[in-house]
Amino acid sequence: MSQGKAGPQYTEIVKQAMIVGRNQTPVPPDEVELMAKIGCTDREIAEHFGITDSALRYNFTDFLVKGRSELKQRLRQAQLRVAFEGNATMLIWLGKNILSQTENPIQAGKEPLPFTDDEIYGVKEDLTSEQDDTAEI
Repeated sequence: MSQGKAGPQYTEIVKQAMIVGRNQTPVPPDEVELMAKIGCTDREIAEHFGITDSALRYNFTDFLVKGRSELKQRLRQAQLRVAFEGNATMLIWLGKNILSQTENPIQAGKEPLPFTDDEIYGVKEDLTSEQDDTAEI
């Protein structure tokens, strides 16, 4: 006999699983949630466990929602980290999607905004009586 590497050793583990479908397939809810956290589709998760998409959704909706919610949170954190590190493209994209900023601001009219610094300091001025006769640009 040669002194070589020993073969793999196996043992049994006990894991909580929900029995699903006609074939009574054991499906661990924590694994369903983990697969949802990494972005797997319902079809991919169902195929992995050998069950139908509908059986997966019927039995594990809460785990799917929780996993996908965590994925979205992690993605947002990563996007913010990249943006705060100075990525202008990410800053613009987040501004548009989170802050509803646009490249074409809506022009309400040619009137100035309805407040001035004077109002902040208690001085009220009637700006409507003064008309600017300058030509439009």
